[in-house]
Amino acid sequence: MPLTTRLTQQLGLSVPIISAPMPHAAGGKLAAAVSAAGGLGFIGGGYGEDLWLEHQFELAGRQKVGCGFVTWSLAKRPFLLDLALDRFPVAIMLSFGDPEPFAERIRGDGVKLICQVHSKAHGLRALEVGADIIVAQGGEGGGHGGLRATMALVPEIADMIAARAPETLLVAAGGIADGRGLAASLMLGADGAMMRTRFWASREALVHPNLQATAIAADGDATIRTSQIDKLRGLTWPPEFTARVLSNDFAESCLAAQANAPLPEDAARRYFAAMETGDPSQAAIYVGEAIGLIDDVPPAAALIERVAREAAELLGIRAPAFVA
Repeated sequence: MPLTTRLTQQLGLSVPIISAPMPHAAGGKLAAAVSAAGGLGFIGGGYGEDLWLEHQFELAGRQKVGCGFVTWSLAKRPFLLDLALDRFPVAIMLSFGDPEPFAERIRGDGVKLICQVHSKAHGLRALEVGADIIVAQGGEGGGHGGLRATMALVPEIADMIAARAPETLLVAAGGIADGRGLAASLMLGADGAMMRTRFWASREALVHPNLQATAIAADGDATIRTSQIDKLRGLTWPPEFTARVLSNDFAESCLAAQANAPLPEDAARRYFAAMETGDPSQAAIYVGEAIGLIDDVPPAAALIERVAREAAELLGIRAPAFVA
């Protein structure tokens, strides 16, 4: 069901829905499926594996997709930006770092620059470098994020944009998994919504089925935030960002390590093995609080149709009832 916003008009979409560029999970097939269904799909450029990134663009085929990078990691391998731009993406999303070193190059190619922000200060910086679209992500979301909550962050960024750069588009993210979340995002002043956990639990996502099954059996109370998993993987994340994962034996041991209890010596080995084999007790399952709203693993196209239909019904039927 079409929903018209500034995001759909400017990007040529039929629904104002973006799939998040999840490292390792958001590949070309998922991005292409989302775009084919009327949204905008993103390939997760992640931590800079060039051969993997090339292959995922090949899998996306002729669909118009975007590509997202962890900005501080891209700074270590900046040639990856050229690799992505050479594939003519609709947009490049930069997250978790200063976008300035890459902004001119992206916009100079006529590609939309999307900056993901987690605070008003981040939002101001995104406007300074000329972001075309800002994604305001609340801390409820899965994977890495900050402390601000979606409900307050999105309208605050919306007000800032309206006052300083009203032509800039705004996308809400964090805890959004159904039509209620999309409708609420639009009411908060956003032009669309980006969903991560909801597309993580889709058939096209590069996620082991065992991990998906474990996650959708959980609820919104079952996630925790930790920085220890990054340390175990040898990733030096900025301290303001921690990862939200499903609570399991592995995650709980990471929490204990944050309280100065050392991780077992073989923790890294067990982690990487579990991610490969789908062992839900020893893997890091990167989902957000919205996992409590998810109970299936459908194709991405079915998700797009369902969420858009629910949002349209809410906006068209329920909303007028409150002011009748």
